[in-house]
Amino acid sequence: MKFISMAVLALFSAAAFAQPAPTSRLRGSIEKVDATSIVIKERNGETMTLALADNLAVNEVLPLDPAAIQSGKFVGTAAMPGADGTLAALEVLVFPEAARGTGEGHSPWDLQPGSTMTNATVTAVAPAAKGRTMTLRYKDGEKTIFVPDGIPVVTLQPADRSLLVPGARVIVTAQNRDGKPTAVRITAGRNGFAPPM
Repeated sequence: MKFISMAVLALFSAAAFAQPAPTSRLRGSIEKVDATSIVIKERNGETMTLALADNLAVNEVLPLDPAAIQSGKFVGTAAMPGADGTLAALEVLVFPEAARGTGEGHSPWDLQPGSTMTNATVTAVAPAAKGRTMTLRYKDGEKTIFVPDGIPVVTLQPADRSLLVPGARVIVTAQNRDGKPTAVRITAGRNGFAPPM
């Protein structure tokens, strides 16, 4: 009985310390795709082959009217800090309601060197010269971000693998599974539209 208890304890201890494999983001275009793998040409020009996860999630990114940025919406915005600390949006993703709360918070982002990502609820939108400002509130803070006229404003909708064709512009979330780089989530544009985030 003592042996069983120790074995169970060891099993629970291992589970408690097990961490999911870290993920990475790749941005680029699809060179080739088949039922089990995908070849991505990254924005730096390098080519990478990834396995496709059995439970691969595919989303389509769609352009959206900037008027969709409204109080109460949950958004994600990549932004660059100015010399005065003011954040200027590089893009705004208006999440579908079903995705409210995704990645909530403010953190560094890898779109450009020094960029940030804020996923939060819009509490106010106000006109400004050559754009608008939006106030975003998340669980432990608040940011006011300037949204310049003309930046991409997009949303997402669920899609399937038929969206994954050579030439499609994509953002791939990859993870090491069974010793192989594996695509676990792909956000893709249609007809050459590039996910801006």
